[in-house]
Amino acid sequence: MMSLPFYQRHHDHYDRAYRHKALQSTVSQYQKETKSKSAVYAQGSTAYARGSAAYRHASAADFSLESSAAYSRGSSAYDLESAAYSYGSTAYDHSAAQSKRSAAYSLDSEALSKSSAAYSHGSESINKLAAAYRLGSEAYSLGLKDSNLMIEDQSYKMSPKAKRAKQNLISEDKENEAIDYSVPIFTGREVSVSGITDTEEERIKESAAYVARRNLFATGEGVSVSKVAKSSSEEERHEKKSRKVAIRESAERVALKKTLEDTQAFHKKLNQDKLLHPPEFIIKPRSHTVWEKQNVKFHCTVAGWPEPRVTWYKNNVPIDVQTHPGKYTIENRYGLHSLEISTCDFDDTAQYRASAMNVKGEISAYASLVVKRYKGDLDASLLHAGTVSMPLSLGVTPHGYASRFEISFVDKFDVAFGREGETMSLGCTVVISPDIKRFKPDIEWYRNGVLITPSKWVQMHWTGERASLTLTHANKEDEGLYTLRVVMGEYYEEYSGYVFVRDADAEIPGAPGAPLDVQCLDANKDYVIVSWKQPAVDGGNPILGYFIDRCEVGTTHWTQCNETPVKFARFPVTGLIEGRSYIFRVRAVNKAGISLPSRVSEPVAALDPADRARLRSHPSAPWTGQIIVTEEEPAEGVVPGPPTDLQVIEATKNYVVLSWKPPGQRGHEGIMYFVEKCVAGTEEWQRVNTEIPVKSPRFAVFDLAEGKSYCFRVRCCNSAGIGEPSEATEATVVDDKLDIPKLPGRIMPTRNTDTSVVVTWTEPPDAKELVGYYIESSVVGSGRWEPCNNNPVKGTRFICHGLTNGEKYIFRVRAVNAAGLSEFSQDSEPIEVQAAIAAPSPPYDITVLESVRDSMVLGWKQPKVTGGTEITGYYVNYREVIGGVPGKWMEANIKAISERAYRIQNLKENMVYQFQVAAANLAGVGTPSLPSQPFKCEEWTIAVPGPPHDVTYTEVRKDSLVLLWKEPVYTGRSPIAGYYIDMKETEAKEEHWRSVNEKPLQKKFLKIGGLTEGVSYVFRVRATNQAGVGKPSNTTDPVIAETRPGTKEVVVNVDDNGVISLNFECDQMSPNSKFVWSKNYEPIEDDSRLDIDTKGGKSKATFKDLGEDDLGIYSCVVTDTDGVSSSYTIDEEEMKRLLALSHEHKFPTVPLVSELAVEILEKGEVRFWLQAEKLSGNAKANFVFNDKEIFNGEKYKMKVDQKTGLVEMIMDKLEDKDEGTYTFQLQDGKATNQSSLVLIGDVFKKLKDEAEFQRKEWHRKQGPHFVDKLGWEVTDDCNVMLKCKVANIKKETHIVWYKDDREIMVDEEHDFKDGVCTLLISEFSKKDTGTYEVILKDDRGKDTSELKLTDTAFADLMNEVCRRIALSATDLKIQSTAEGIRLYSFVTYYVEDLRVGWVHNDTQIRFTDRVKTGVTGEQIWLQINEPTPQDKGKYTMELFDGKTAHKKMVDLSGQAFDEAFAEFQRLKQAAIAEKNRARVLGGLPDVVTIQEGKALNLSCTVWGDPTPEVSWLKNEKSFVSDANCILKFESGKNVNFTISAVSTLDSGKYSLVVKNKYGTETSDVTVSVFIPEEEQENKKEDKKKKA
Repeated sequence: MMSLPFYQRHHDHYDRAYRHKALQSTVSQYQKETKSKSAVYAQGSTAYARGSAAYRHASAADFSLESSAAYSRGSSAYDLESAAYSYGSTAYDHSAAQSKRSAAYSLDSEALSKSSAAYSHGSESINKLAAAYRLGSEAYSLGLKDSNLMIEDQSYKMSPKAKRAKQNLISEDKENEAIDYSVPIFTGREVSVSGITDTEEERIKESAAYVARRNLFATGEGVSVSKVAKSSSEEERHEKKSRKVAIRESAERVALKKTLEDTQAFHKKLNQDKLLHPPEFIIKPRSHTVWEKQNVKFHCTVAGWPEPRVTWYKNNVPIDVQTHPGKYTIENRYGLHSLEISTCDFDDTAQYRASAMNVKGEISAYASLVVKRYKGDLDASLLHAGTVSMPLSLGVTPHGYASRFEISFVDKFDVAFGREGETMSLGCTVVISPDIKRFKPDIEWYRNGVLITPSKWVQMHWTGERASLTLTHANKEDEGLYTLRVVMGEYYEEYSGYVFVRDADAEIPGAPGAPLDVQCLDANKDYVIVSWKQPAVDGGNPILGYFIDRCEVGTTHWTQCNETPVKFARFPVTGLIEGRSYIFRVRAVNKAGISLPSRVSEPVAALDPADRARLRSHPSAPWTGQIIVTEEEPAEGVVPGPPTDLQVIEATKNYVVLSWKPPGQRGHEGIMYFVEKCVAGTEEWQRVNTEIPVKSPRFAVFDLAEGKSYCFRVRCCNSAGIGEPSEATEATVVDDKLDIPKLPGRIMPTRNTDTSVVVTWTEPPDAKELVGYYIESSVVGSGRWEPCNNNPVKGTRFICHGLTNGEKYIFRVRAVNAAGLSEFSQDSEPIEVQAAIAAPSPPYDITVLESVRDSMVLGWKQPKVTGGTEITGYYVNYREVIGGVPGKWMEANIKAISERAYRIQNLKENMVYQFQVAAANLAGVGTPSLPSQPFKCEEWTIAVPGPPHDVTYTEVRKDSLVLLWKEPVYTGRSPIAGYYIDMKETEAKEEHWRSVNEKPLQKKFLKIGGLTEGVSYVFRVRATNQAGVGKPSNTTDPVIAETRPGTKEVVVNVDDNGVISLNFECDQMSPNSKFVWSKNYEPIEDDSRLDIDTKGGKSKATFKDLGEDDLGIYSCVVTDTDGVSSSYTIDEEEMKRLLALSHEHKFPTVPLVSELAVEILEKGEVRFWLQAEKLSGNAKANFVFNDKEIFNGEKYKMKVDQKTGLVEMIMDKLEDKDEGTYTFQLQDGKATNQSSLVLIGDVFKKLKDEAEFQRKEWHRKQGPHFVDKLGWEVTDDCNVMLKCKVANIKKETHIVWYKDDREIMVDEEHDFKDGVCTLLISEFSKKDTGTYEVILKDDRGKDTSELKLTDTAFADLMNEVCRRIALSATDLKIQSTAEGIRLYSFVTYYVEDLRVGWVHNDTQIRFTDRVKTGVTGEQIWLQINEPTPQDKGKYTMELFDGKTAHKKMVDLSGQAFDEAFAEFQRLKQAAIAEKNRARVLGGLPDVVTIQEGKALNLSCTVWGDPTPEVSWLKNEKSFVSDANCILKFESGKNVNFTISAVSTLDSGKYSLVVKNKYGTETSDVTVSVFIPEEEQENKKEDKKKKA
């Protein structure tokens, strides 16, 4: 039996539900068909088990598979999953009841099969009734009567037979026979709901689901689920039903209706709030690791009520299914939620989060996805777990449709130019005919012929009409020929365009461009070869080599692989960790610096090739996506044999790469390798990898001497030991085996278009492993070369785009291989960029302008492609058409005609003719047009005029254009009275033509305005006469209202001589282009009033004498361009303006920007100056003082700057004789002007004084000087700092400080490092008042600066000091003392100028002996002695700095006062006790040493109130007075201790103890009695004698 899906294994009720053997095959079939798409609800499953038990009692006989399946489908309202939860819960309750009722009806096992079929039909009705419940009670009752009720979301398909056969009265013995009644068995497709639902329909479904579950919990009954998945086409199964069963069903429905009504009434009384509970994850999503292109699916099971809404996030960003169509599939099947990601790519590696939310709360669960990339070709059928989309057609045309699809491209992309890092987009509108909705095209994009797949670098989009490709971050790898292929079955069409990607700007000027196309080759366990292509741009300096960087996938840390640059474009990277994936990048380096890094390579896994091959065929483990790695059991004791097939696969100047095959004898244990080398011709073998053996059968040997020959061999090793060496390689010379290619030859440029040239060349001789070619171009004479391509091109032909039309270019080519770039080829011959000449395309829109008995006048439109040169004429052919059969073509003209209208003579009256026209130019006669419509040659007799012809447009702009036409050849019966112009949008229908003008126009041109930018229009013209309006002309070609880039207009100019001219420029000219001037859109033939001069791309029309005869519209058209044209209107007002401007230019004045002014320069010089708006190179100036001209000399320095228009005169200094009037006179050609300045009296004196002061200042600044004079500032520490800023200081400069002319000694010398000199004065006070001076001096001079800090200046400074001190004050604190309560605050330091005031309850405190204030050090305090309750309240300390009062406040009331007062009482009592306690005041020594026999008299004073008691202790024992020792206590304070003759027995420690009620104190004295030595000896002798 197939195991249950993984999300069912965690629910034991499944095993119990399916335990019956008779249902075993049904369960198995269920599992095969549903797989992971079914979800089971626990309560419903329990009810299912209950219903199954009821049936087991009745099914003693056989129970067929078909009836079991019918039971499975019919016994549960959960048959249709969405109906069970979304469309009503009554189906649950009464389906369970129906199960019991059905069991009761089953009288024997024979009838069971039939009753099951009947029950199936009844359950079907239940499902529909449940759906009706969602729609309301009315629809519900209708559902009981009508089984035809369909639910939109379930996609039911009914049987074609009748739903209920007509009832017939039949005999009783036939009532069990099958009648023609079909019961269709349906399956419904689940409707997936992702995220949080917002639509009204979804809210109704959720409400219905809420009622369904509430009812289910209330009744305690449920049904289980058994869903049978079917194919997308709904299958129908018809079962025959007996009449007896049909009657039974009718009875059951009546009973069911009654039960439903009773249950519904009960449910109204149910309190729904008791069922609410927050979301909970029963099964959380699990993390996955998969290969690219695989599908992955996250599952989670969520419980909660109301039903939680689940939203999926990627890296905390909500997943939008609509934004990524086909990428994500989010499903919800009743608590089981899933997120499927199709065709995983590297960008899908992320953390995913499922967030469940309802009214009770929100909860999230996380899972990670790691997508691994595989280097190499993979079998898509193995890696892609999703549905494979088959081709649209296998060469078979859809039946009933056209045999071929016509595919055309509109709005095509052109050659594109971009830069690295930019976003580029290519797009094309695709039109497919016929348009068959069921057949959609396959859109494919190719780069250089290789199919492009979507990635993080490339995004593709198809809207159904437009295909687009976006390069999100362009790199040079993206350069190439892009081809859009649209495939419809076996047919396809292509369109191509080249994309050029230039290098991004280098971070370091002169650095080379980034390398490109980094690839990983020959990957192994710990080794990979990285290859790349050299950049086309070297930054102007040769590339010295390349650095290779690696980064482990999943990290952002890049590690440089090589210490020195390598020149060869391949490099072996070793030291990789097996099983990990890496990406690589390359940077180029020249002497200017290092380039930007290349685009990173595709990830490559460090795996053994055999493992990679195994993973290619079995890329992942079942379901989890984890890689399966199995190892064989090791076999110990087998020493591996020697490797085989050792060879050098690559050798360069920097390294040698070895390759070998593992040995045959190696056991089952993994082996590693040691590589050895020796100089050829010797046997001195050296191990290369001495410490760590390599795992891969590849190895790169570095650090070899260039030019030497080496031999190599390899040994295998494992845990058993090191094997024998392999056979040595042949001698290998350390040098590049691949040479740099030689230069290409025979560079041949040829014309292509007006902006491109085709360059061809020949391959260099002996070329090996060529990567491609780089082509460069240079404008002749510029000496500057630009790359034409940034990605090497293969082949020997390339189209260089983006060139300037009309310029001459030369080209050169260089070849590229891994060894490097060749020398440049020889320069090609110069070629001018012009479009290649070709024959013109066919004319079109042939029409008849007039017809008479024997001739017809034809008109046509100019060919759309002129072939790169102007059209020289047209050739007309005609043929007779008799009975619809055309005859032979005949020539109408031998000589080419220049006009686009021609009369064909000698035709036959009433004969039908067809015509064709061919255009000719220098390249020859082009292809004739298609045959025209048949026209009958007959006399026109209509009264209205014929159609105008040659309708063209010019001067196209974003909101206007000018329409031109020629009058009709056939004018009708009266002269033409005017013209009407019609217009419409190109795509609009014929009925949308509208007239531009209401009244007929007399002229044959009109400027049409009011166009919408970007919209395409067509126009036509109709002529009118007295008879009416004639036939319209042919419509113009569609034209888009747009102003093209580079569009220029006609500019009017008036030169210095007053000559008026119109000027027009064009930078899009071809060699054959000409400027054609017109007046009122008619060629100018009279040159008596206008001179036209054309040089290069500029043309000038000069008026000889502008007057009223010259009024009109002047237009200029440049032929052989894409409609370059412009016009200028000269009306009376404009003519007057131009004539006035001309007069001003003939008699000009020099305009001034500023009049004559004076200023003082830095050195005290005086500068007079004025500025003109513009001066020519011939401008002159005269300088006049008091009506006398002055000249340039020692006193006056004069200058005229024609570029800026500045005229100036500089005087070194002003003297008294320089008082007067100064005048500057200007002359510039014919233009003149002057300006004067009067310097007399006070004005002159002030200017002179200012100049003198400035001169002195300049001299002062030549030596050390003060930039900022001496000033003061108060620091945060409330100290005063005197500071000044100095300049022009050197090492020898000294600074000296003075106060009141007395030098201030400074501890250390200032180094002037910051240009600021300071002097710090701590605790500034009145003693620091005085005048301070600082002097700078050295050998260049000295400068002084003085600061007076006296009087007002001192007061201001002290105010600031006081302010800073006040600001430094801390908050008021409360402190209790023995005397009372103290309020205090600390400041940085205190000065007398800081006035302190105290306020109690808004009343100034008067200080007394009880309440007083003071300062102790930095503490400012208020002492309240013997506080009373009246002292409660708010206290404020006011610190006045001379300007502002700074306040600190504390509240001494309530608990604060009570606690302070209690502490005061305690301290007071402690002070009293300390004052009155008994104590020894002094007199007793600590130690007394006395000779035996001497008298000892000790005395001291004691004190205490009351008088203390006195006692003595000797050696801690009580001691009283006796005959030897007299103790006295006199007058309550004097204590005497007397021993008349001490002996050694009196030695010891004596303690005086004084005691009263306040305390006890003890004073100790140690008495030491000693015997003199002589007496001691005498005593010893006496003792001996006695003895």
